[in-house]
Amino acid sequence: MENIAGKVVVITGASSGLGAETARHLVKEGARVALGARRLDRLEALAGELGRENCIVFKMDVREREQVQAFVEHAIKTFGRIDVMLNNAGVMPLAPLEMLRFDEWNQCIDVNIKGVLWGIAAALPHFKAQKAGQFINVASVAGHKVGIGGAIYSASKYSVRVISEALRQEVKAYNIRTTVLSPGAVDTELPASVGAEGVAAGVALFYETHAIPASSFARCVLFAMSQPEDVDINEILFRPTKQEL
Repeated sequence: MENIAGKVVVITGASSGLGAETARHLVKEGARVALGARRLDRLEALAGELGRENCIVFKMDVREREQVQAFVEHAIKTFGRIDVMLNNAGVMPLAPLEMLRFDEWNQCIDVNIKGVLWGIAAALPHFKAQKAGQFINVASVAGHKVGIGGAIYSASKYSVRVISEALRQEVKAYNIRTTVLSPGAVDTELPASVGAEGVAAGVALFYETHAIPASSFARCVLFAMSQPEDVDINEILFRPTKQEL
């Protein structure tokens, strides 16, 4: 992996799953990471594993713009710059619309859409100033395919793709790269965010029988980051080989 050693990567949703596993891969390749999430105890444990010289932790909630801003500013104050903003935090509240799970609709919009926007807003001025940087925004196969119960989740992940494509076109003058990662079933805590009765069990079973390791996602992040500066990997869509949807 080239072009990774020495880079500073800011990761939201870093306390478990995709974020934590990506942090492990990045540190192994010589990057430094800023780890942000709500569960500070998980972040502290991960930092102990990775080595305090390689990372910082910051308790934050992506639904709060000021907290995301403070997280990015703390990373810059500590490391002197940031090179990659990985907008990874997400929830997956699958349920038919007729169940009217309004709180989950709000949460999905606030985390999956606004959380990405707040990450972009926090990092973009610094990327513009240094004329370099890379956004990696996490969408989903559900941003390409819509199934029963997936209206709100798919809408949120399609929105990530739309936002990222507009961003890609807008930031060319600043030498900024933009990548969207759209995973299928990957082994994380994401199925636990499905709370609807009659849906959660089916989703859990699907992940148990289909999910691939979180390292599959981490390798995609490193692949996109490792390209020469004049190569912009704009989207990677990947699934377990046996996943149909």
